[in-house]
Amino acid sequence: MHTRPRLLTSIPFWVLVAGSLAAIIGGLAIVLNGISAMEEVLNDPNATVVQVYVGQSWVVVGAAVLGAGAVGIVAALALGAATALTRRPDVAVESIDWSSDDESVAEPAVASYTPATTASPLAVEDADVETPSTAPAPARATAEAGHDAPKLDAGDDTTRR
Repeated sequence: MHTRPRLLTSIPFWVLVAGSLAAIIGGLAIVLNGISAMEEVLNDPNATVVQVYVGQSWVVVGAAVLGAGAVGIVAALALGAATALTRRPDVAVESIDWSSDDESVAEPAVASYTPATTASPLAVEDADVETPSTAPAPARATAEAGHDAPKLDAGDDTTRR
């Protein structure tokens, strides 16, 4: 089955081609207009420096636009060549028999629903229990709190003499 390449129906491709052609035409118009203005000014003996040099800058701008259009056309041609060189896989199209009255369609198999079993949590913490402020601290907490207590110098340290 021979199919038309998708590049011919691609809107971005045609936008690239049309934009490139517009840039080429616009750049060419700017360049030709600038060159003709420069010829008129250079042949005029009363021309000022500003009149002479403005024409050159417009020619440079027109040449840049013209070059951008040329790059766009080259990109469009490269896309066309790349599309022509790549092979598209054949697509099998199934034809539908509209005259058939057979409506037996295989129902999709639905797996039966089994609820998930809940597992016990891996780690359980004790619930926060409020204790009165008058309750004594646990023994371990009391022992660990002693390491931060300030140590008073009794004067019996022999290493400091």
